[in-house]
Amino acid sequence: MEKKVRIEGVITRMLEMPTLKESVLIEGLPGVGNVGKLAAEHLIDEIKAKKFAEIYSDSFPPQVFINPEGTVRLVKNELYYHRGKKRDLVILTGDYQGLTSVGQYHLVNTVLDLAEKLGTKMIYTLGGYGIGREIRHPRITGAATDIELVEELKKFGVVFKDEPSGGIVGASGLLLGMGKLRGMKGVCLMGETSGYMVDPNSAREVIKVLSQSLGLEISLSELESKAKEIDKISKKIRHIEKAMDEKKPDDLRYIG
Repeated sequence: MEKKVRIEGVITRMLEMPTLKESVLIEGLPGVGNVGKLAAEHLIDEIKAKKFAEIYSDSFPPQVFINPEGTVRLVKNELYYHRGKKRDLVILTGDYQGLTSVGQYHLVNTVLDLAEKLGTKMIYTLGGYGIGREIRHPRITGAATDIELVEELKKFGVVFKDEPSGGIVGASGLLLGMGKLRGMKGVCLMGETSGYMVDPNSAREVIKVLSQSLGLEISLSELESKAKEIDKISKKIRHIEKAMDEKKPDDLRYIG
């Protein structure tokens, strides 16, 4: 089965329409530290989720990616599904978020329309919480549509701000807000990250909490390997920066 639907500048290419029961929607799109995207892609790989839809939008950057063999493809978002023992999952990830506010709303409503058809009652959005400095043991901060969810996630160590501060920009926030209007409950899990580079360390902590909340058993070894690689790169950068800071002004020579 393949079907294409175009609504408000969004083209949805359906590869399959799975039959699911009270599915949980999990979003992990590019953002701060790419934490959400890393977490979602890791989950897809570990549970061997199956792709069932591709989403194209005129609010994505006007470009194509070049594949290793030299062919090209449009940038896109993708939806995967997994039938679990306890619950079915729908996972959203992709190359970009929408570049405009209108584009974001159209994309989110497209996803929520599909989620409703798949019986979604609960949404988890995943992302990074930039703190502007390196951190070895990132905490998970959260926000939720219902106070009951706040209390439940506190049991897993999720930190909720005592006072409102700022907001959640992009799909991670919009899916919760628009989903709530449709009667869906939702939670946003944000891993602390410097925001300077891709952060698999933070993504690992997000997956830990998500796994606990959903009762999943997910291996974290791949993310741990990636975290070690990023740590090596960070150490090299720090070493170079330190050497540059220690370089004395009179070491510089000018002849002319």
